[in-house]
Amino acid sequence: MDHERQLARLTARVPVRVSDCLGVCEHANVIVVQPGAAARAAGARPVWLGLVNDPDATEDVAAWVQAGGPGVAPCPDILGLYRFTPPRRE
Repeated sequence: MDHERQLARLTARVPVRVSDCLGVCEHANVIVVQPGAAARAAGARPVWLGLVNDPDATEDVAAWVQAGGPGVAPCPDILGLYRFTPPRRE
């Protein structure tokens, strides 16, 4: 996976924050889609997507975020294949 290209594709379309280790290397590349403030206030939670190693999946993520993301736009069915529940932090 060309990480720099994936990051460039995302940052060209949506706000991105790069993080250090999230503790889920077995799911790399991980993208956590955060809901906007209003959606979070209404109960929306972050959506964790793993194994996002395909340019088409990257485009699907960007399109979903542009449509409003969690709590605003339904998660596309195809992204359900990448969705996972992160382990609880200790």
